[in-house]
Amino acid sequence: MTLVALAAAIARGDLSPREAVSDALGRIERGDAVYNSFITVRAEEALAEADALPAGTGPLRGVPIAVKDVIDVAGTRTTAASKVLADNVAAADATVVARLRRAGAVIVGKLNTHEFAFGASTTSEAFGPARNPWDTERICGGSSGGSGAAVAARLVPGALGTDTAGSVRIPAGLTGVSSIKPTHGRVPMDGLIPLSPTLDHIGPMARTVADCSALLSALATEPGERPDPVIAALPVTARSGPRPLAGLRVALTDRPQSVDVDADVLEGLEAARAACERLGAEIVDLPAAPGITEEDSITILFHEVWPYHAGFADRAGRYRPAIRQFMEVAEDVHDPAAYAEAQDRRAEVRAAWRSWFADNGVDLLLEPTVPMTAQPRGDGYDPDHLGGEGDPLIEFTSTWNFMGFPVVAIPTGLGARSSLPVGVSLIGTTDSEPLLVQAGIDLQAHALPPLQLP
Repeated sequence: MTLVALAAAIARGDLSPREAVSDALGRIERGDAVYNSFITVRAEEALAEADALPAGTGPLRGVPIAVKDVIDVAGTRTTAASKVLADNVAAADATVVARLRRAGAVIVGKLNTHEFAFGASTTSEAFGPARNPWDTERICGGSSGGSGAAVAARLVPGALGTDTAGSVRIPAGLTGVSSIKPTHGRVPMDGLIPLSPTLDHIGPMARTVADCSALLSALATEPGERPDPVIAALPVTARSGPRPLAGLRVALTDRPQSVDVDADVLEGLEAARAACERLGAEIVDLPAAPGITEEDSITILFHEVWPYHAGFADRAGRYRPAIRQFMEVAEDVHDPAAYAEAQDRRAEVRAAWRSWFADNGVDLLLEPTVPMTAQPRGDGYDPDHLGGEGDPLIEFTSTWNFMGFPVVAIPTGLGARSSLPVGVSLIGTTDSEPLLVQAGIDLQAHALPPLQLP
C-alpha cells in the first residue's frame, strides 16, 4: 500500500494508527535483519504515540515514517552512523520531525547512513552496511541508503533523507524508489547534523512521487501558519487524459555523451523520454548550458564541514579512517578567501542557469539519476570513496545541489541486462516543485509505474 493510500485508509477508519504502526514494526522486525536499514527502532515509543493520536490530527495521521540518523528525534539517539556519536541522544525534535508529527505521522525509527553522510554507498564501520533489497550483495547508494532500502523493502511507506551531492536521489535510483530534493531553503534544516549548509537539503523518499509530495507538503509548511505558496500548489493526484504533459518543453541532457553510462541506464533514459513525448511533452534539443566548476563545490564543502567536527578533536580515533582523513584535509584547506570566491561564482552560475531555463523556454530537464546500476559492495564500488570529485555516482546529481534547484527522481524499470533498478531525474529551476511533481506523478500513473520487489 502506498503512503497516500495508507493515509486514506486510516482516515476512513479501515485501520487504526496502532494497526498501521504495528504492521510497519512487524515488517521491520522480520526484514531488517537482512537489509540493515535501521540503526534505532522506536517500537514502544511509536506504539504509544500512535495510541495517543486523536481523530483529525492531520493528513498523515497514523502513517509510520522513519528518518535518516542525522536528523534529531527527541529522546532518541542521533548517531550519524558513527562511533563518535554513539551515545548522542537528541534533546529536541528537528523542525521537520515536529512538522511530521503535527501532520499526524509516527516516527518508527532512525535509518542507516554513510558515516556523517560522507559517502555514497552507506557503509558504516559502527553499524554495518545497509543492503540493497534487489540484491543484498550490492550497495543501495548513499548517504541516505538506509532510507532507500527501508522504502524499497516496504518496511515503511516513507522516509526522510538528506542530500548534499545526491543523497536522496542516488539511493532512489539504485533501489527503485522515488524522491524529491526540494529547492534549497524550502525545508527547514535545524536539528540536522550538517555536512555543508550551502549544499544540504532534507527530502522525502517513498514508493511514488505522490507519496513524496504528501510528505513534502508537511515538511515545508507549518500547520496553522500561512502555507508556503509553492508547496500549497503541490499536486498529489495524476491528471487524466492521454496527453497530461501537453504544453511542457522537456530538454534531454547531453551529458551521457561525456560520461560513461551503463546501457541499462541509457535505455531507462530513452524510456522516460519516449514516455514524456507520448504523454504530450515537447522534447527539445538541449541548448548550450552554463558550466559549473566542480572545484567550487568542493571548496564550499571543505570550508563548511570543518566547524562542526572541530569540537571532536578528542574523539579523532573513533572516526572511520577514511572519514578522519577527510576531516584532516578539510582542516588543512580551510580558506575563507577561496570560500568567498566560490560563493560568488555559485551566485553567478545560479543566475545563468535560471536565465538558461527562461530564455530557452525549457520547463524541465531530463537526465539519468545515476550513470550505473547498483554495484557489488567492496569491489565494484569503493566503500571508502567519499562521494567527492570524480565519483561516478554523483555525476548527474551534485550539480543541482550547487544550484539549489529542485529535482524529482523516479524509477523507469529494471535494466534488461542487470535486472536492477534504473531511473531518471526531472530538474527544474527555483520554486518549480509543483511542475516537477505533477510531471512525475503523471509519468508514474500513465507510463512508468512504481517498482515493487517480486
